[in-house]
Amino acid sequence: MKRWKLNLYTLWVTQIISLTSFGLGLPFMPFYIQKMGVTDPDKIKLFTGILSTAPAITMAIMSPIWGKLSDRFGRKLMILRAMVAAVIVIGAMGFATNVWQLVILRGIQGLFTGTVTAATAFVAADTPKNRLSYALGFMSSSNFIGYALGPVLGGIFAERFGYRFSFFAGSVLMFIGVLLTLFLLVEDKSTIGIKKEEFSHSDNTVKLFTPMILSLLLVLFLHRITRTVFSPYIPLFVQESLNSTKGASKLTGIINGTAGVATALSGLTISRLGDRLNKLRLATVLIIISFSISLTLRLASSLYVFIALYGIMFFFLGGIEPIVTSTTAENTPSERRGELFGFQGLVGSLGWMVSPMIGAYISLNYSIRSILSLLPVLTLGIAIVLFKLNRTRTRCNRKAV
Repeated sequence: MKRWKLNLYTLWVTQIISLTSFGLGLPFMPFYIQKMGVTDPDKIKLFTGILSTAPAITMAIMSPIWGKLSDRFGRKLMILRAMVAAVIVIGAMGFATNVWQLVILRGIQGLFTGTVTAATAFVAADTPKNRLSYALGFMSSSNFIGYALGPVLGGIFAERFGYRFSFFAGSVLMFIGVLLTLFLLVEDKSTIGIKKEEFSHSDNTVKLFTPMILSLLLVLFLHRITRTVFSPYIPLFVQESLNSTKGASKLTGIINGTAGVATALSGLTISRLGDRLNKLRLATVLIIISFSISLTLRLASSLYVFIALYGIMFFFLGGIEPIVTSTTAENTPSERRGELFGFQGLVGSLGWMVSPMIGAYISLNYSIRSILSLLPVLTLGIAIVLFKLNRTRTRCNRKAV
């Protein structure tokens, strides 16, 4: 088997472990802080937003820096840095005694973790250009399998052993991922080692951020908000629907797990089409379907109908990011893809930072269910950007002929 495939499969396994580790405890933060004594409904909503925003702010600051360092010193080192930091931070969350300690730890998490960006940069630099859509789609499936497994297992652990146990279990599991990465991942040294003076070369910067890449970064920004704006409030949405916290952890895990499985299936199926079809047109079709489904979410008559619709929407949303990221990678030299994915991490973190602020504002001033009304607006915005990008590319192709 070729080395790039072995690396891909190794990272696939380690990222499932990594995202499962995060998912064991983090989705249940609203319940965890209630156990710490935060009981006022408005404060719960506010702190839910703060806990989601804190790592996004610090990750937005650090992502471009880690991206440049990965091009210079190697992506494997960055993956190990992120995973070792996660072992420490996740474990520490299990020892937290008040909500402000959690806020600080979430900020530290954003500074030093970021396994998804580091692993994606590795794959983008290590994979042959004609297999990028497949590889990035395959990798995205690992992320969402982890996102699916973590909340489901975490919900079971929380119900039986308490929320602290979920964080401790996540830390131990992440350490297993560190060992697998350390001993099984082999990096191609020819894709690393950009010299310091190249970082500040203005021509290189201009070439990296072409109009097409800037448009795709906007798509990723809006896509990240779409995917995450409602997620922190799922526990409270379930709690309101049940009018109780009893059984809410398990149902929260099921909703997050359904979205994760749907996105993973999308990464394994739809993203493969990106290597055969026009990527931007395919992404446009996917977002139009997502827009149509998002219109129905607020009208769901029961939690189980909501789970089904939410999962279907995430199936189509899930195919967009690997298609977009593979398009940006194909238009960037392999030795600068760490830098590219660092900036993509910045953009994604900005989206992650903005989304809980928006969610907190809507939930405090209207209702948690009202957040769902924002999804059609966001998906429509993505569709417009992709449509314009398709038209621009078509015009350029005609001129070239």
